[in-house]
This record gives sequence, structure tokens and C-alpha cells, in this order.
Amino acid sequence: MAASVQLQLLHAGPVRASQFRSFSLARPTSLSCTCSAAATPSKRSYTITLLPGDGIGPEVISVAKDVLVHAGSLQGIKFEFQEMLLGGAALDATGVPLPEVTLSVAKQSDAVLLGAIGGYKWDKNEKHLKPETGLLQLRKGLQVFANLRPATVFPQLVDASTLKREVAEGVDLMVVRELTGGIYFGKPRGFGTNENGEETGFNTEIYAAHEIDRIARVAFKIAQKRHGKLCSVDKANVLEASMLWRKRVLEIAQEYPDVELSHMYVDNASMQLIRYPKQFDTIVTNNIFGDILSDEASMITGSIGMLPSASLGDSGPGLFEPIHGSAPDIAGQDKANPFATVLSAAMLLRYGLGEDKAAEIIENAVLETLNRGFRTADIYSAGTKLVGCKQLGEEILKSVESGVPTAAV
Repeated sequence: MAASVQLQLLHAGPVRASQFRSFSLARPTSLSCTCSAAATPSKRSYTITLLPGDGIGPEVISVAKDVLVHAGSLQGIKFEFQEMLLGGAALDATGVPLPEVTLSVAKQSDAVLLGAIGGYKWDKNEKHLKPETGLLQLRKGLQVFANLRPATVFPQLVDASTLKREVAEGVDLMVVRELTGGIYFGKPRGFGTNENGEETGFNTEIYAAHEIDRIARVAFKIAQKRHGKLCSVDKANVLEASMLWRKRVLEIAQEYPDVELSHMYVDNASMQLIRYPKQFDTIVTNNIFGDILSDEASMITGSIGMLPSASLGDSGPGLFEPIHGSAPDIAGQDKANPFATVLSAAMLLRYGLGEDKAAEIIENAVLETLNRGFRTADIYSAGTKLVGCKQLGEEILKSVESGVPTAAV
């Protein structure tokens, strides 16, 4: 039976480099997506829908599943997994990117863990037959409107960032992205012909006040538990939808007088993220801007393969996934970085099921594996050990057994 999800406050304080021995993703996100028993978990058996998807998705999901099972067993938690089709895999098998049975099973589960979707094979499909359409339909069907994307520079990986050490070191920010509105879903949309007979394509960026209000409240609550700073990113100098966005965020800000609110145009924000990312604590923005800015922020950390995400709603299961794509160029070659999917599994435990201790086991295992020097190619540097996806998964499992991480090597 699907979890009854609540958005509520959780834990306090951001992660700093000195705190990584007891690293917890709950600290930078400060928001909980919990089932009805999450505050004091009493249910010890959960149904998880797995959506391996395409490309490297099946590889990273396999690792995350093993880690989830092992960490759960140490806390007396049992899982029942239901593997379903989504994206290109669903298109090949059923002719649609999101089969009705997949959405139905997902809705009835306690949480959903997704690998990745998409690939060159389906790039020329009509829009309704693209893998990405299935993902958008899944998010809409699950009614998950708040996408949390933490970008924290691990001390062990600061030199993997393409930015200078002094710029990247200590970065700890959260992008709160509105997920089910805006230009990705707005209507009218489509193709047409203008007065000159030329073919046109058009989309609609549209938000209702309640959509802005609810995501703003989520972001303010997160900011309260971090450094009390929230930057709302828009394009209010030219876009009417952004003008309403800013108006509503300013209105909701009156409910949170302890949070310092600032505003930034998206073009400036994209520049400032590279120039001086430590100026940001919590960012709230719309669907398309959040999509772009969170991917940009991921590279500050050294690799998009390190970053998990949680998508939460007012009710029903949450959707947990790495923010990276399907990477078809390395699919099936044992080169994928599974860390982001493993950390997404930790977020699933903490925010989807309220199983904080099991989540902490996984988070510590990731740190321990990094401390022992194991790296996939995307985060490899001289002096570390280059391994593939499968071996890294095995090393994470060993770290699950070892408990609290040791000092970085």
C-alpha cells in the first residue's frame, strides 16, 4: 500500500567538512518526506518499485539495490522489490514510455527508486514516444512537486572539481526545484505555421499561485534549518510567469521572517554559481531553471555521478533518483559511477521511509569507500584506485559492514 507522504521539518544544520565523519544528507536538505510511520518507524517491511530504465540505469540500480538490502538487514528491515519498465525499455517492450501498470505499481509502493532513462536509439521518436515523456508522466502521476537536489563538495573529491580548490572547497548548497509545473507541462504547446507560412514550435511557461506558494514554503523551511538564507531565481525582468513567481515568493516570505530572502535573475545566477558558489545556501526556482542550474551545480562537486535527488509530494510515495542521465556511450561497459544512485537509496530510506539509521549506514559507507581511495573514471585522480561499477558496489558493501567512516586517505 502506498505510503502516506508528509513534507515536514527534519534535523538541523548544514554539513561542513569537519562533520563528514557523521555525514547525513538530512542536514543539507533539512526536509523529510515520510510515510505515516516515518517519525517513529514501526513498519519494518517495505515495497519498493525499481525502475532501472535505460543506459547505465540497470547497472547503478543493481548496486543500489544490494546496498539497500544489506543496510536494511542490519536494522531489521525487509524489502520487497518490484522491477518495472520505464523510458526506452518500456517503449521497446510495450510501445509507450510509461505503461499504465508501471504507474499503478509505483503508486501502490512505499517508495520508487529510478536509475536513468533515454538514449540515442529513441532520440528521433515523436515527443509522446520519447523516454523523457515517460519520466515527466511519472512525476505528474505521483504528484511529486518538490525536487531536492543537494550539491555538497566532498572533502575527498575537492580536487575533482573543474573549479579552483579555493572556489569549490566548502560548497554546500541545495536547489529546490518546482517539478510538475512550468514550461514542461504548460499548455498550449505544439507546432504550427505563422503568417509567413513558416513552421513554428511553441511552449507555455505558466504557473498558478498555489504551485508557487507550496514550493516556496518547502524552500523556506529548508532554509530555516540551514543558514537561514534563500535565493529565489527567476527572470522577472522579462517573463510574466516570473513576475508572478517573485510576487508570490515575496508574499510567502512574510511567513518566514527569520529567513533572509534574495532574488536573482537566472542568467546572473548561472554565472554566480561558477564565480562564487559559496554565496548560495538554498535556491528555489521553477522547473526549467532548476533543471539547468542543478546540473550546473553538480559539476562544482566534481561529477554529476555523485549527486542524488528526492522528489516529494503531499501524499503518496516519493521518487528517488540520481540526477545524471543514462550515459549510453558507457552503458554496459562497467564504467558507471553508482554513488549517486546509492545516495538516492539513502534519501529513500530517510525521506521516504523514515529509516534514519539505515540511511546513515549507507551515507557512512559512501564516505568510507571514498576514504579508502576507490574511484570510478569520472572522479579518478592520481593516487586513487580506479575501479568499475561492479567492484565499487562490492567495496561499498564492505564499507556497510565497517560502520563509521575512517579519516580520509
